[in-house]
Amino acid sequence: MLSPREGRMLTFSTDGLPAKDRFAHWREERGKAVFGVTIELERERRDDFSGRFAALPVGGAVLVEMKAASYKVWRTEDDIAHAPSDALCIYQQIRGGGWFDAGGSEFVVGAGQIATSHSDLPYATAPATDEGFHLRLLKIPYARCKGLVETAQDLFARPLHIGPGLTALLGDYFNSFVVEARSLAEPGAHAAVQTLAQLALLARGMAVPEGERSRAAIRHGVFRKAQAIVAKNFHRPDLTPGLVAGLLGISVRQLHLLFEPTGVSFSRTVTAVRLAEARRMLQRDAKRPVADVAFACGFDSLATFYRVFRRAYGVSPGDIRAQRNDCG
Repeated sequence: MLSPREGRMLTFSTDGLPAKDRFAHWREERGKAVFGVTIELERERRDDFSGRFAALPVGGAVLVEMKAASYKVWRTEDDIAHAPSDALCIYQQIRGGGWFDAGGSEFVVGAGQIATSHSDLPYATAPATDEGFHLRLLKIPYARCKGLVETAQDLFARPLHIGPGLTALLGDYFNSFVVEARSLAEPGAHAAVQTLAQLALLARGMAVPEGERSRAAIRHGVFRKAQAIVAKNFHRPDLTPGLVAGLLGISVRQLHLLFEPTGVSFSRTVTAVRLAEARRMLQRDAKRPVADVAFACGFDSLATFYRVFRRAYGVSPGDIRAQRNDCG
């Protein structure tokens, strides 16, 4: 089964193979040997087949992204016996849709939606559209999840329809994790994977929100969502604690408590994000007026911008630009 060494990205593409050999290689070397599944495609469509994937080990889990032409997939009892992996799987459809038949239920995972499962339970799947497969999959060793489970039930593949509440929190956290996965270092990577596992089990009803681990995972998920809101809206002068708390559905006090363990307050976090972006803008565009940069980054006063910029970097905005020109 798929198990790249920690820190090493594993990639594969059929592009370098003769067209007549691509599907056969993918079926035997990638389907059976790597993913532990049985796959099939009509013979007349095999010459047009293409596929590629990348697998990144992160925090003791494996994050996979795969894009391939359409074919049918089964994870059979024989496949499981020959290639067990004992993992919690968090599956995200990127484009198109994926049809599943698992545990007596059929469903479609639409673009952007998430499903969860245990890797060693049978299923069948195929693309629901002509776009083929385009998906992400995070495989977390289930040994790390057993202490998190508070309500026993099966983990056959099931969709989580993203909406308000825990499923939305899981979706937001997963999307942030994907963006940052390659830059995450331990112990942060391990903690992020553990949070994802807990949120996935909460969304499946296998953990209760009142548990200590669940509360910690929800708190961390909401904190990351707050960070994402700041990163997206730093340019707004009205990016206040009240605005962000309202978007998160929590009180202003709860928002400040989220940032308290970091040692950096909400207001200082916003200022740091604005300053970092202003510095990038100044270095990137030598002709853009400093005032324009300041206001584009959410500062409502040029004097305030100059003061906090010098305090943060020890030089003025103009000096940063001059340093770039000297290096160029």
